[in-house]
Amino acid sequence: MHAEHQDIGVSQVAAAIAEPARTKMLCSLMDGHARTPTELAAIAEVSASTASAHLAKLKDLALVRLHVQGRHRYYSLADQRVAQALEALMVIGQSAAPTFKPHTPDRLQFARTCYDHMAGTLAVWLHDRFIEAGWLVETDEQAYRLSDSGAALFEGLGIEVQDLSTLRRKFACPCLDWSMRRPHLGGSLGAALLQAALRRKWVTQDLDSRALALTAVGRKEISVRFGVEVAIDKGQIKRSQPSAAPTGGVYTR
Repeated sequence: MHAEHQDIGVSQVAAAIAEPARTKMLCSLMDGHARTPTELAAIAEVSASTASAHLAKLKDLALVRLHVQGRHRYYSLADQRVAQALEALMVIGQSAAPTFKPHTPDRLQFARTCYDHMAGTLAVWLHDRFIEAGWLVETDEQAYRLSDSGAALFEGLGIEVQDLSTLRRKFACPCLDWSMRRPHLGGSLGAALLQAALRRKWVTQDLDSRALALTAVGRKEISVRFGVEVAIDKGQIKRSQPSAAPTGGVYTR
């Protein structure tokens, strides 16, 4: 009976996401911002009454969350699991090809938000660099832990690593990137890294889209802290390893 209920739940959620207007609403909320029904109606290109019905359906299935502030109503994704599911569906939804060539617009492909963490070419590169340098260590549970040098690296960014491990969500995990078809860093550590990057003005976030822009400060800091020169060419990353060796989890030049 439990398995049967799970099957029904999956079909209900799949049907809700499959409706094009609801898909547009959900994807627009993947930047982590809450939006009003009026804004979501415009995004989905439907009337206010139709948008209200769609949002009620999504709320009933725990895909979105309603926030009420006085007379104003806002909707956001229910949690990061919904964003991860949408990201995975975007990967599946793209036609398979022998050699994958992303067709995402350059700005979104280079760097964007995936709910509360960073996605895109830059995020995938950072994920790979963390593993390559031994700062991020894979476990058997589709999750990561930090090495001692990795903990020092993130604490050097003002991230309280110990506090993150007590939260009721995965500490660090791979999240499949839909434009790159390779993982970027998710979980509470991924969310903390994005907040640190925004706080330190390494990246700036668009108010009306998921796009992130790498600043000159960010380019320099990423080079110094993570040990790789980053050159931007039409939204792509080109890497060249410096001669310096890692010291205490942080590369110096």
